[in-house]
Amino acid sequence: MISFSPLPATLIEPIVRGALLEDLGRCGDLTSDAVIPHDCTATLVLKSRQAGVVAGLDLVSYAFLLVEPAINVQIWRPDGSDVGAGETIARLSGPARGLLTAERTALNFLCRLSGIATATAAMVEAVRGHKARIVSTRKTTPGLRALEKYAVRVGGGANHRFGLDDGVLIKDNHIAIAGDIRTAIERARAAAGHMVKVEVEVDTLKQLDAALAIGVDAVLLDNMSVEDLARAVSIVGGRTITEASGRVTPKTAAAIAATGVDLISMGWLTHSAPILDIGLDMPDHQNICKHLN
Repeated sequence: MISFSPLPATLIEPIVRGALLEDLGRCGDLTSDAVIPHDCTATLVLKSRQAGVVAGLDLVSYAFLLVEPAINVQIWRPDGSDVGAGETIARLSGPARGLLTAERTALNFLCRLSGIATATAAMVEAVRGHKARIVSTRKTTPGLRALEKYAVRVGGGANHRFGLDDGVLIKDNHIAIAGDIRTAIERARAAAGHMVKVEVEVDTLKQLDAALAIGVDAVLLDNMSVEDLARAVSIVGGRTITEASGRVTPKTAAAIAATGVDLISMGWLTHSAPILDIGLDMPDHQNICKHLN
């Protein structure tokens, strides 16, 4: 299993609470409160309906426990686990109303983050044997960036900067407005603190030469052909970090990695990865409803 740090509770709890409030609105769960007796208990299982990598179970636990603290959550396949279709991920038991009320919020987080982890794992596998690391970008769902970048780490990838405040990335529009690449880099160097890395986006080998002449911590080789990427890596010669970006797919990743780039970044990991289909199901041979003593 891949090693990664869990998300802190101080980050998870407000996000999950906000999602529950969005769903419960002013009156709570009208359907479950009307249909399910208040003293009814049940046991349900989270089951994957397709193969993938699990991510987001801490959010699942918070979703159920914030709705009903009496719910017992047993995690069978923790974050980072490879699961097959039909495999049980977790078992939940307790007041039936709470289980049904929290179900959709829990699944929204779990399916979304597991989908990102699964897509990332596939890209990591596609470049296996090369030094390139798969990294995410800032193309994330507003308000959920920390969660989605966490899912990338669970899948074996790494994170680019988290926001505009933790790294300098000079892009084409910065260069155009500043006037030229030298001016943009020199201004960034003068303004950035000694702990801040400076990366510049280049579209051509000529721009790359200019950036290297001034000195930067990393270069983003944007939308270059595989041939130009290989030439760029040769020109850099290990003097700085090389990052390839633009039109990266599972089919093109291996060829891009073979050029020798250090990083391969792609926005679709966090903005367009399909969910992993996971359901909350009734176990076989279970009584539909048990009543509290």
